[in-house]
Amino acid sequence: MAGAERRHQLLEVGRALFAKKGFEGTSVEEIAALAGVSKPVVYEHFGGKEGLYAVVVDREMRRLLDMVTSSLTASHPRELCEQVAFAFLDYIEEHTDGFRILVRDSPAVQSTGSFASLISDIATQVEDILGHEFKSRGFDPRLAPLYARALVGMVALTGEWWLDARNPKKAEVAAHLVNLAWHGLDGLQQNPRLIGHRKQ
Repeated sequence: MAGAERRHQLLEVGRALFAKKGFEGTSVEEIAALAGVSKPVVYEHFGGKEGLYAVVVDREMRRLLDMVTSSLTASHPRELCEQVAFAFLDYIEEHTDGFRILVRDSPAVQSTGSFASLISDIATQVEDILGHEFKSRGFDPRLAPLYARALVGMVALTGEWWLDARNPKKAEVAAHLVNLAWHGLDGLQQNPRLIGHRKQ
């Protein structure tokens, strides 16, 4: 097997094991055995389990970010909300192992980013859209980053739950997410006030 093919094979084997057992539960021995190679081959290509994991995480983060970014094609803000919701749910449905890896915590992720940093990257894409919408409605566009992270975080956490639940169906989940997000934005107050006693 050529070097590039072997590397691809190790990435696929590692991805499946990390999704099933997590970073800590997976060993270089298992990766090598499933790939039909010796341990030194894994070290040669990735420097060890941490290196392989970092590449797997990086690939999955890029895949999800690309799916979300490329989905943002609509001109109407509500349809943009739908597109973000569907992009997340499509990724979970089509790349379940990848999403399982992304939502797990691991020390190896620190060198390449984390699920939280991925959410932040996606929210950055959304905040530009929200900023324009806020401006046109007379809201402070400087608050767009806050709302973008709230919206994307809502979709991501719901997606994490839906990963195992898979019920209701994807379109229904997307509709409910957009219902909450859109009607929440639709009734947005320019200067929201707290009703409780705590003010700080």
